[in-house]
Amino acid sequence: MSSILTGLFERNGDYKRLEDELENSGFANSDYIVYLKEDHRHSQFMASVEIKDAEQSQKAHDIFHQNSVLKTYLFENMNIDQASYSNVKNYIDARSKAEIHTSPDVKKKPQHTGMDSEVKF
Repeated sequence: MSSILTGLFERNGDYKRLEDELENSGFANSDYIVYLKEDHRHSQFMASVEIKDAEQSQKAHDIFHQNSVLKTYLFENMNIDQASYSNVKNYIDARSKAEIHTSPDVKKKPQHTGMDSEVKF
């Protein structure tokens, strides 16, 4: 079964360029979806591509990175018909909640000997 590679792109990304590059690299129009908001000129957008083998996966990754992808997600055993915006968004939300984010650096104070003879009462 195929998999879906989904990418979240920058606000200033050009979704038309992404579509052109996908089609020029061999993906059919029915193999990908670009999710746009109503004001698509100044907002982030997502795109999903159906991949069937490692070669297509590498092509899609390369095209996504050339078009300033912020983050990519791979959903295995899913086809493009199941990749509706709400379905993909729910999977992304679930993965984001499950990720273990790095904690900030913790600074430890060096151990000291406590009060010494310099303290006067």
